[in-house]
Amino acid sequence: METSKIFIGYMIYLPITIILTYFVSKTLFKNGKTFMIDIFKGKEDIALATNRLFEVGFYLLNIGWALLILKINAYQFQNTYQNLVEVLSSKIGGFSIYLGIMLFLNLFLFFRGRKKANKRMAMSSQVSRPQGPEVRL
Repeated sequence: METSKIFIGYMIYLPITIILTYFVSKTLFKNGKTFMIDIFKGKEDIALATNRLFEVGFYLLNIGWALLILKINAYQFQNTYQNLVEVLSSKIGGFSIYLGIMLFLNLFLFFRGRKKANKRMAMSSQVSRPQGPEVRL
């Protein structure tokens, strides 16, 4: 039956997208913790809390997107396992590309935050140094 093959597709698609999201999230935010600690110099508790909030947002956004694109249209679905594999490969492949884009976006934001934090530190260290008259020998 067409409906049962679509249901099988859902039962394959959902665990794969959730596992992919989990793997990417754990990898990103385990390593992103280092960037957050560097951005929030000396405030590790704020850095870890911010990293955790970003991780929760990452899960919500990506699992939400996976659920949004879940539907397999019955009117376009042919009653074959070949078609099921093709539909699943398209959906899972598209979701994987989306996850990759999200990964690079998060990395960009981490690097940007680190750059701004370093710039702020450089500016504050210049302001704190007393500027005296230049002495030439």
